[in-house]
Formats: sequence, structure tokens, C-alpha cells
Amino acid sequence: MKADIAVLGAGIVGVCVALHLQKRGRTTILLDRRGAAEETSFGNAGLIQREGVVPYGFPHDFGALLRYGLNRTIDAHYHLSALPEIAPFLWKYWTHSRKERHAEIARLYSKLIEHCVVEHDALAAEAGAAALIRRDGWIRAFRTEAKRDESFAEAELWQREFGLIHRRLDAHGLQEMEPHLAPVLSGGLHWTEPTTVTDPNALALAYLRRFEALGGRFVQGNAATLESSGCGWRLRAAEGLVEAGAAVIALGPWADVVTRMLGYDLPLAVKRGYHMHYRAAGVAKLNRPVLDSESGYCLAPMARGIRLTTGAEFALRDAIRTPVQLGRAEPIARNLFPLAERVDTEPWMGARPCTPDMMPIIGPAPKHSSLWFAFGHAHHGLTLGPVTGRLIAEMVTGEQPFVDPAPYRAERF
Repeated sequence: MKADIAVLGAGIVGVCVALHLQKRGRTTILLDRRGAAEETSFGNAGLIQREGVVPYGFPHDFGALLRYGLNRTIDAHYHLSALPEIAPFLWKYWTHSRKERHAEIARLYSKLIEHCVVEHDALAAEAGAAALIRRDGWIRAFRTEAKRDESFAEAELWQREFGLIHRRLDAHGLQEMEPHLAPVLSGGLHWTEPTTVTDPNALALAYLRRFEALGGRFVQGNAATLESSGCGWRLRAAEGLVEAGAAVIALGPWADVVTRMLGYDLPLAVKRGYHMHYRAAGVAKLNRPVLDSESGYCLAPMARGIRLTTGAEFALRDAIRTPVQLGRAEPIARNLFPLAERVDTEPWMGARPCTPDMMPIIGPAPKHSSLWFAFGHAHHGLTLGPVTGRLIAEMVTGEQPFVDPAPYRAERF
């Protein structure tokens, strides 16, 4: 099998990269060891986060560090046995999270985020998947007035700097928008510009079908067999040898398996996350995703039911699953919203690919011509899939990039 370019990894980022390349007339083969969007892209909270310009930083205040150090929270958990290996990454993450540096990163990151809704809308319309996207925004809910008012003030700053639109909700306003939440909240922050997805896997599959309709080809194979062929790249697929003039590594948390093999030492780690679906009890309905801010979990209405997602688990990518955060979150969530029985037989787990400066790696590989990187999107793989796809495709084809790609290049490490 021959193609102009091979895209390794069929998560939402890889699918969008392949689709944008195929749209520009590049014959493209998309390869994954499994089906499309069956790993990390399958289980997120379904948020296309137009408001997500400030990435999740590593805490610097002593109280938060002590709380997380005790390893009893829902929003963060760690494997003690993993700390020796991930400590260098965590130190760099902490360094990049210092106030001034974090603010600088947010300004750079916002240039990607600001396009996320428009780029998704364009692909969804083209793929006949617009019905999967809802325009009700999402709510960050608060239990205490202190946390509510602190977040209101922060949102005002973000609106002034980044133009982010939001609504302040007191307890009554929140109850009007989500009448089936228990009256235990002090209010909420309604982010109105983000869109949400009722089935992230179905959206990725719709984009894949559009890619195939344009002549692209999806195959199963082993990305770790990638090797230079002198005039391009080759790798093995179930259907035979794939030969391509160029390659894009879009392997999410598995990207370093291939990049290390090719001589790169990029600081990639994972934040693992879990989800579980529940049937809503009786006539209860959740109209949009709600983040229980102080508790550290999110409830999102999905096609399969109410999806409860947890925060970050710092562990080795392939370590044994430890869904303790779900166990902590479920009774709290049941007291907030009338959840009935579990829908899934066991918790789902995914691994978010993270860099210490909280920005993805997008652009040409420094040591190889005709090799491109598109990974490290952390919590925003779904959000930035179409943006990344367009940006990579424009660079590959020599178009003027619609976003300056310089801040996201691998050379920064």
C-alpha cells in the first residue's frame, strides 16, 4: 500500500489530521492498532472547551499540595510506586506552572483554543454529524460562596484578556437551569461558548467516514514498526506493507514509544482518567455537563447515560487500573443528582498525553524530514483535534498556517 502520507494513531487528533490532509489532495493512510477513537478519545467528558485557554497547572500553594499529597481527593490521585519515574516530569510541570510562566503559556495556548468550536463545526457539518454537538455550554458548580466568588472574579479577568463569555449563576439561577440538582450548591459559572458532544466516539467515527468517503484509507497495524525507507517511511499493517512519503505521529499517550525509537527524548507523561455511565433515576434530566468544582468530578449527559468522569491520576501509562477516584466520587454525585444503576460493567480508563508546559507538540520533527508530530494535547484532545488537523495539513502542504505554529514545535524541549 502506497500513499503520500501515513498518519499513525486514529484518536480524534489523528482522524482530524488524516481528514484535513485528504481534503487537500494528499493520499492518506490512517493506521491504528485498534479501531478509531477506541482509546483516550473514547471516554472524555465531551467538552469542546472554548473557555479552556488557561491549562491545568500544578498547584503551588501549600494547602493544595498537602491535600493532594495525602492522596485522598477525587480530582487528583497518584501511584506512589510511579513517583521515581515521573518526578522529573512533575518538577518541570511545577516550574512551568509558576504564575508568570503560566500566564505566558495561557496567552500562547489561547491562539489554538480560540478556533476550536468553529473548526469542529466545519468538520461536523461536512461529516453530517452536527446533531452530535450541543450548544448549551457547561456549568462549573460551587458548593461554597467563597469558591464561587473567587471563580467569578477569575472569569472576569479571563473575559477581559481572552474575550470569554460567561454567565454568573446564584443558587436560584443554577436551580432554574438544572432543576434536578440537589439544592446544595451556592451557584455556578455557565460557560456559554463551549459546545458539548453527546457521543465523542460517534463524532470521531463520523469524521473517519468522511475521510474514507474522500478516498482515505484506514488500516490496522503496528505503529512501532515505523522506519525510514530512504525516500520516505514504511511500516507494517495487517493488510501488508505501508509505504508513504511522509508520516505524522499522532499516537497520544503512546507517541513516545515511536519517538524514542527514532532518537527523540521528549518529556511526555500521562494523566489517567476514569468514567462510568449511570441511568438517570425516574424523570431526572441533566441538560448540560456540570463540574462539581470543589469535589473534583464531572457529570455529563451522554447518549449512553450520565457519564461521571474523574480528574487526573498520575501513574505509569500501563500500570494496573485503580479507579479509586470513581469510588470516592460516586456517593457524592448521587447526593447531587439522582443517579440510578450503573450502565457499564466496569470503569473505563484512558490516558491523557501531557507535556510539562501544558501545550501540545505540533509541527515538523527536528531530526527527520517528512516526519511530523501531533500529540501531547492533555485534557484537550477532543477540543483541539480539528484545529491540530488543519494546522498540520497546512504545514505539510505549504499553505500559510492559520495559527502561528512556532510555540508548539518540538524544539522548545
